[in-house]
Amino acid sequence: MPKINGGTSGGAVYGLGLVGAAIYYISTAGTFWIGVLGFLKAIIWPVFIVYELLKSLGV
Repeated sequence: MPKINGGTSGGAVYGLGLVGAAIYYISTAGTFWIGVLGFLKAIIWPVFIVYELLKSLGV
C-alpha cells in the first residue's frame, strides 16, 4: 500500500490560532502574570472551542 501523507493543515490552523489567541490574551492583560496566564490559555485554545461546541450541542 502506498504511504499517504496528510493532516498537515491542522498544524497550520493550530499555529495561526495560537498566534492570534496569544496576541489577544496578552494585549488585554492588565499585569505581567495575567499576560503569562493568557499565553498559557493561548496554547490550549482548542480545548475552549471543543468545550463550548459540546456545551452548545447539549452533550
